[in-house]
Amino acid sequence: MKLFKYLLLFFIIPFVLSCSSSLDDYENTKPEFDLPTYFDGEITAWGIVQDYSNKLTRRFCVDIIATWQGSEGQLHETFFYNDGEKQIRIWNLNIADDGSVTGTAADVIGKASGSSLGTAFNWQYTLRVPVDDTEYNLFVDDWMYMMDTNRVMNRSYMKKLGITVAEISIFFDKTEPVRKCG
Repeated sequence: MKLFKYLLLFFIIPFVLSCSSSLDDYENTKPEFDLPTYFDGEITAWGIVQDYSNKLTRRFCVDIIATWQGSEGQLHETFFYNDGEKQIRIWNLNIADDGSVTGTAADVIGKASGSSLGTAFNWQYTLRVPVDDTEYNLFVDDWMYMMDTNRVMNRSYMKKLGITVAEISIFFDKTEPVRKCG
């Protein structure tokens, strides 16, 4: 029975991975995603977390303050979860000459990396996620889509051993005046 499970995974994982999107799919789409232009100043975002069965498990709001000095930026994110938890993540970002982006944060293992093409930005990293008394290292495949100059949609897929264990949907808005969480 165990051998059957491994064989099933061996054949299913390549099929699932082949169905994933590529940045090339967004070439020549508008409006173009420009990370430091959009993530500059104050932004508020609202999101949901769904587990592997698509059940809604959490809701949250995020206040973001983004600053840049040349090609180096910082995103200070304050998460407010519906269960009362508050979490802070500070991203330190760097944009290379070729436009690729790398970033670090306290709960990110190693460096995040990403790039944009057309209206999309794809960002990938490993995130340390605490659940009860255990921490899990989950691979995050993060896709952001520029809707207009004030709004971005985000879909994140959290994976363990190539299997999606959670999905996150986030709506970013920087329309003036920026609405704050709470």
